[in-house]
Amino acid sequence: MAMPSFSLALVPLLSLSSACTEQEKTFLLHFLTGLSQDGGLAASWQNGTDCCTWEGITCNENRDVTEVYLASRGLEGHVSPSLGSLKGMLRLNLSINSLSGSLPLEVISSTNIVSLDISFNHLSGELQELPSSIPRLPLQVFNISSNLFTGLFPKTTWGKSRNLVALNASNNRFIGWMPSSFCISAPSFTVLDLSNNQFSGHVPSGLGNCSALKVLKAEYNNINGTLPDELFDATSLEYLSLSNNQLEGTLDDAHINKLRNLIFLNLAMTGLSGKIPESIGQLKRLEELHLEHNNMSGELPRSLRKCTSLTTINLRRNKFQGELANVNFSALSNLRTLDLYSNNFTGTIPESIYSCSNLTVLRLSVNKFHGQLSKRIGNLKSLAYISLTHNNFTNITNALHILKSSRNIKALLIGVNFRHEVMPQDENMYGFENLQVLGIHNCTLSGKLPIWLSKLTQLKMLLLSNNRLTGPIPSWINTLHSLFYVDISNNTLTGEIPTALMNMPMLQKEKAYWDMKYFELGALALLDLSFNNLSGEIPHSTGNLNKAHGS
Repeated sequence: MAMPSFSLALVPLLSLSSACTEQEKTFLLHFLTGLSQDGGLAASWQNGTDCCTWEGITCNENRDVTEVYLASRGLEGHVSPSLGSLKGMLRLNLSINSLSGSLPLEVISSTNIVSLDISFNHLSGELQELPSSIPRLPLQVFNISSNLFTGLFPKTTWGKSRNLVALNASNNRFIGWMPSSFCISAPSFTVLDLSNNQFSGHVPSGLGNCSALKVLKAEYNNINGTLPDELFDATSLEYLSLSNNQLEGTLDDAHINKLRNLIFLNLAMTGLSGKIPESIGQLKRLEELHLEHNNMSGELPRSLRKCTSLTTINLRRNKFQGELANVNFSALSNLRTLDLYSNNFTGTIPESIYSCSNLTVLRLSVNKFHGQLSKRIGNLKSLAYISLTHNNFTNITNALHILKSSRNIKALLIGVNFRHEVMPQDENMYGFENLQVLGIHNCTLSGKLPIWLSKLTQLKMLLLSNNRLTGPIPSWINTLHSLFYVDISNNTLTGEIPTALMNMPMLQKEKAYWDMKYFELGALALLDLSFNNLSGEIPHSTGNLNKAHGS
């Protein structure tokens, strides 16, 4: 039994005694020579050493170079055609560098490369069609995203790539019609990303032949026309995004019903009209629904409650109408974002929404809701952003007392409601410990600047403009050290402008930000005291304030 184990132990020793061929070494050094910045590779890539030991190089047991992995190395220069001559190379990754020039045809037409990733570089020019003499290619993954490629996208090339699984050509400058022949020649084709280009024409009906296609992204192009019926034959689709194009037409009940594997649907800013079809309730796996910035109308389908996996519903800037009570939101326990901004919804906020305990973002502004807030909104313990502006809500005192218990709220925008009511002055109002943005503007509220504002130590933006607030600006205002945006214009405030207000550290900064999971709002530092009855002058020490008005 000793002899076999001895002979097996010799195998790796024998392979280590050999090295990569001089020819492969030459091909790699050609690539190195074409770099103006090599990211320190030259220290490892020495002519007298085995290239299998070089940084970023992987060899097999026969000492053939099988992988060149040089992602994020700060490389500048050109991609050498010699890389396509490495006969054993299966994977080439030059992503996230600053390489320029063209992508050599010799690399694309390699008869060995299975995975080619040159994304996030500065490569440019047109991709050439492969000559008819080139045999079938083993290429499975082709990622050329985030470069500067131009011209028409090759069509015949993909007929030679029967093993192609994923193609990412996003963030380039390709023009012409979307290519669609992948699935005819490559039956296992799964991912197609053509987003952020200049493709035009219609969505190709041939994509419906892609029986294995799971991801289709073509947002931010110039695609027009209606969605072809055949597209909905690609029933394996899990991720479909065609947003920011120039489409038209409606979502048909019979067609959307076919895409029962959909997890992500984004048809925002496409020009779609009509209703959300009732059959959307069949999409049991759907997690994100994005239909914002369209011309869609009608009431929300009751069947939406059946999409129990939903985490995001974004319907802002449409013409939807009716009462939200038609949908039983209590079934949507996974919902985190509900954005219905700028529609024509009416009625009160349905109680079922307060069962969505994971809700982080609730945006119901610019609609026709009315009534008072329910105490049950306190059930939304994860709520971080709530916007109810431009509605007809009443009883601001009740609203603030209810919302103060939601300790995770970072942004509270409730302006253009509570018309002609009185600003609550309750000194014992505690809560809002994490509030960063407070907007109670355009309400014509009377009263004074309440002392409970002084307890909002995290506050960065305060919007109280266009009310009827009276009295002086209180001295405690300068204790809110994080404030960088203050708009209390168009009120009836009196007294001296506090010098301490202008000396607040955050107001000396030119720009500041507040961050949260749903938004990052950036704004120039602002102090607007205009259209009040204040006296005194704005000191020159206000630094880089965007506005500083005291008139």
